[in-house]
Parts: sequence; structure tokens; C-alpha cells
Amino acid sequence: MTLTQLEIFAVVAARKGFTLAAAQLKISQSGVSHAIRALEQELGVALFERQQGQIELSDIGSRLLPRAQAMLGLAETLRQEAHDARGMKQGTLRIGSFGPTASVRLLPAILAAYRQAYPGIEVHVDEGPDRQVLHWLQERRIDVGFVVLPEEQFDSYPLLEDQMVALLPADHALAQLASVTLKQLCLDPFVLTEAGSAEIVSRLFLAARLQPRVRYRTSQLLSTLEMVGRGDGVSIVAQSSLPLPTSLAYVQRPLDPPVKRRVGLAVVDERIISPATRAFIELARSLPRNAAD
Repeated sequence: MTLTQLEIFAVVAARKGFTLAAAQLKISQSGVSHAIRALEQELGVALFERQQGQIELSDIGSRLLPRAQAMLGLAETLRQEAHDARGMKQGTLRIGSFGPTASVRLLPAILAAYRQAYPGIEVHVDEGPDRQVLHWLQERRIDVGFVVLPEEQFDSYPLLEDQMVALLPADHALAQLASVTLKQLCLDPFVLTEAGSAEIVSRLFLAARLQPRVRYRTSQLLSTLEMVGRGDGVSIVAQSSLPLPTSLAYVQRPLDPPVKRRVGLAVVDERIISPATRAFIELARSLPRNAAD
């Protein structure tokens, strides 16, 4: 069993195909097939089920994948520990980011400082919904991810605190109020954005035993802003995700009672993170609020 075989196993599982995995790894498809076949023979189990040209992880493959990803993560940490001894002139850092709060407000300033401090570290950034970042962490597809806190399953580091706000058309009756309750937001069509804080919004209504009239689900905050600005509905978003300056077509109002939100960085296990990951976290935490906010 080799690290190369484990890497191929992880990539095939992620891409759900030998052809896509071969393209990502820049090797031949026959090379991918040979590596998987050799690994299966050595382990004595079938890692994938092949049906009608498609492949899926077998039951045992699903159980072994996190182990393989953990071993690959430890191998990368080992390599970067060696790089660190030489001044951390080389290495790779994989970051997961979600929504405007992380990708627009926090990440650019942190990355600018990181590149200046560690120009030899190759940085990869994957962007997706907040729950996708959690999934990437669990799969060890990324080394560190921006998450909404708390997240008890990971080691985490707070970076920013803001609040959830009601988003209303500028001419809406509720826009005249100083704050808005969840119950009042249930009277209009609701726009649920899944770009950043969909889980928080859903939990808020569930805890209050209320059911919003979700008429639209958007994958981008910009779509939510446009719909609310047109008067198609109301929404709840994180205050720090809103662009500056805000549009005259919509207004934001605090929730009553207020709902705070914390955003930070998370890793699977801080005891085994790579030097490049640790340096990123330490730099992110050291930046002044006005530089990272």
C-alpha cells in the first residue's frame, strides 16, 4: 500500500469516476484503474461498486475512505514539518470558504498578509455553502475552513462576531420599525439564501416553532438582495455579508430578540495540523479587526 494509491483512491471517490480522477491527477486512466485494482487486491475488498458505467463507494470503501484521508493528511503534515525546518519555503494550504462574510470580508486581507509572509506556500481555496465547508473538513479535502461557530466536532478559532438581520424591501411596512420579530417575517413570502447562513435561519424558526413562507431558495446572496429589492419577499441574512454601501432598494433591521453570529476557522484536529495551516490560523487571529473585517 502506498500513499499514491491512497491519494488515487480519495480522488476517485471525490470525483466519482476514473476519467475525472485521471484528469485531476494528470495521469492516464489505466494508471488510475491499475492503482485501485492493486489496492483492492492488497486489502482483499472491493472499494467501489461499478454499475452501468458509474462507480460508487462500496460500504467498506465508505468506511475506509476517512482513514485514507487521515493518512494523507498526516503525510502532508510530515512533509510540511520538514519544510518548516527549512523556513517553510514550500508546502500547500487548502482553505474552505463560504459566503461574502468569509470570502469577501475576511479572506482577502488574511491571504494578502499570508502571501507576503510565506510566498512559497501554494494556496488553494474552495468556495461553497457553509455546510459544504463542514463536509470538506470531514473528508479532509481542505486543511482549514471558515465556519459558523460553534462547531463542536472540530477545533475552532473565533474571528468575527456580527448579527443576523431582517432584510426588507425599502417600502415595506416593517421597514418603519426599529426591529423585527420572526413572527412578523412569517407573514410575507420568504427568500432563503443558502450561500452562508441557511442553517442558522432554519434553526431560528424551528426553535421559535414558526414556519416561514419560503417561496424562493437562492444559492447566491446577490439573488436574495435583488429579490428583496424588487419586493418579491423578505429574508434574514448575516449583517457582515451585506455589501457596502447597501442598495436603496432594501433595508436591514435587527431581529427582536437580537441574534448574534460568530464566524471563525476550524480544523479537524489542531494537534496534527501542518505548519502552513497553523501559520494561517495564527496570522488570521493576529490581524486587527478592521483589517480582517
